[in-house]
Amino acid sequence: MHTDTTSPALETALAYHRAWTTGDLDSAMTHVADDIVCRAPGQELRNKSEYRSFLGGFSKMLTGLTDVAAFGDDEHVVLFYYPHTVVTSTAPAAEHFTIRDGRIVESVLVFDRISYAPAASE
Repeated sequence: MHTDTTSPALETALAYHRAWTTGDLDSAMTHVADDIVCRAPGQELRNKSEYRSFLGGFSKMLTGLTDVAAFGDDEHVVLFYYPHTVVTSTAPAAEHFTIRDGRIVESVLVFDRISYAPAASE
């Protein structure tokens, strides 16, 4: 994965990302502001509790991860990766974070929800 680790914001986002993708939601949430706003496909989450529930539901499905790229400046970070589930390992996801005072205050999450849905029964 290509990264520019000189940015404290990038270090925060990567620490958060490593924690939640390995199932450590408690550690991940230490990098998230109480009043986080997350814009995800089909929904907007407005606080840390809602965000944790959303993330927790998906992290239970996660079977692996392929990181692709991470870059950022003093306040904004973008991560691009492939979350692996039993349904797919080829559907990409991207997140744009706004980080202030060492905490994620906003996340814009882009992924194809249909790619992660269970396969339809025939």
